[in-house]
Amino acid sequence: MKPEKHYYEGRNAGLQYYEIPNDRKPLVLLHAQGVDSGSFFGVMPELARHFHVYAVDCYGHGGSLHDPARYNVADIGNAVMDFLQHVVREPVCLLGHSSGGLIAAYVASSGSFRGSLVLEDPPFFSCQGEARKRTFNYADLPTVCHAFLSQEEERDFVLYYFTHQRLWQLFPESAREKLRPKLIAAAARYRHRHPERNLWVPFWPKAGLAAYQGMNAYDPRFGEAFYTDRFHAGIAHEDLLRGIRCPTLFLKARTEIGQDGLLLAALSEEDLRRVLALVPDCSLVRFDCGHAIHIEEPKAFVSALLTMA
Repeated sequence: MKPEKHYYEGRNAGLQYYEIPNDRKPLVLLHAQGVDSGSFFGVMPELARHFHVYAVDCYGHGGSLHDPARYNVADIGNAVMDFLQHVVREPVCLLGHSSGGLIAAYVASSGSFRGSLVLEDPPFFSCQGEARKRTFNYADLPTVCHAFLSQEEERDFVLYYFTHQRLWQLFPESAREKLRPKLIAAAARYRHRHPERNLWVPFWPKAGLAAYQGMNAYDPRFGEAFYTDRFHAGIAHEDLLRGIRCPTLFLKARTEIGQDGLLLAALSEEDLRRVLALVPDCSLVRFDCGHAIHIEEPKAFVSALLTMA
C-alpha cells in the first residue's frame, strides 16, 4: 500500500499530506522537526491494517506552507485543527512525534478536539525557556540552524548540518579526527551527485540517516524558532498539558545524560513525571531505544498504537 499524496488548502491551512484510505478509524501522524511525513512511510502500511492513516507535513517541512511567521505551535496547531475538521471530519487518533507531539498536544487541549492522543517522545518542558539550553536537541539542530542562517558561504543546509551536527561530539576524539573529514567528503560527493535525494553516507547508522528524511525541503528558519524560543507562542507546556482531557498514550524512549551534563533525550524522568501528573487519563509505554521509536522499534510501536484502535 503506497501512500497517496494530497494538498489541503483551507482558510487557516496549507498542508501537504499522505493518506492510505480505508473504512477504519482515522489516525493522523505529525512528524518531528527536520524530517517530513516520509519518516512514517515504513510503518504506514502496517498501521493501515488497523487505521485509515494520514501523515501531515508541518509548516516549514515537505510540501506544506513555508512561512517563518507561522512557525509556532499555535499557527501549526490551528492548521491541523482545520485539517481535522474539513478533511478527516470524524473523531481521530492523533499522534505527534517529538515537536509534532507539542503540536498534537495543542490540538488535543482545544475544546473542539474529539478523539484520542498519542505522544511519541515529545520534549515537554525540556525545550522551553532556559531549560532548552541544557539539551542535546538545542545544541544540535536549532543551534546549527542559527549558525547556518548567520553565514553565507554554504547554501546547502543538508551538507551544513551534517558537517556541524552535535553528534560528532559523541565520537571518541581520535575516531572523530580520523573519520569526520572522510565522511564529510563522502556526504559532499553524494550531495553533488544526488541533490534531490535524502542524504546517504557510507557506514552512517540507519537511525542517524533517518534524521535526513525530507531535510531537502526543511526550512532552517523553523529551527531558528526553537533557538529563540518563539515556537511556543508564549504558551507554557504546563497549560497545554492541563487542557488535555482525552485518552492519552505516552511513548517514552530511553533517557540518557551526557558526560557534559546535556540531556541526550527528548525529556528527563522528572519532565515525564510532570506530564503524567498533568494529564489525567494518560498511559505510559517505555521503549529501550532512541528518540525515533517508530523507526527503531516499528513492531513494538504498532503494537502500542493498537490499544488506541
